[in-house]
Amino acid sequence: MAIKSSLRNMVVVLTLVCLGASAAVAVVYAVTKDPIAAAVADKTNKAIEEVVPSFDNNPSEETMMVVADLQNPAETNKVYVARKGGEIVGYAIESTTKKGFGGPFTIMVGFTPDGKVYNTSVLSHSETPGLGAKITDKGSHFITQWKDKNLTDGSVNLTVKKDGGDIDAITASTISSRAFCNAMEIAANVFNNISTEKH
Repeated sequence: MAIKSSLRNMVVVLTLVCLGASAAVAVVYAVTKDPIAAAVADKTNKAIEEVVPSFDNNPSEETMMVVADLQNPAETNKVYVARKGGEIVGYAIESTTKKGFGGPFTIMVGFTPDGKVYNTSVLSHSETPGLGAKITDKGSHFITQWKDKNLTDGSVNLTVKKDGGDIDAITASTISSRAFCNAMEIAANVFNNISTEKH
């Protein structure tokens, strides 16, 4: 015999379904939280290793939050301090730009203590495969041209040559190239705002 449908029955069933779904989501979250956090930490640590000279400390345990724009102190960037024998050998700076063609993307920029770029690494992006996604091509001229440039003393115009700057853009990916320049500029500003004590 079929149970007669009523508002009360529907509310009870819907409540039970919602409780069951919530419990399932909570279980999945609890099971995946630590592996996801470990994967993110591993990716960050690998990016730090790529962008600064060799170190013997754990930079992910020596992190600072530094602003890029002193007029907007609410927005901070993570800075990882790399040391060897107690001396600072580099700073790995996370920098996010909102100007990408496919949306925001985040890079890690390594600076030596004198303000020169040691290397860069893309942490996340949504750029077009085959075009803007070339920002991840570590051997490309676009990426290698940054090495040893001092972005912190005003000697480099951080815009693409098409806009009158010093940076060669990726062919057919001017918007992504401009966004990458913006992320590099943010990182340079963060470097310049690191405490003069340099920890």
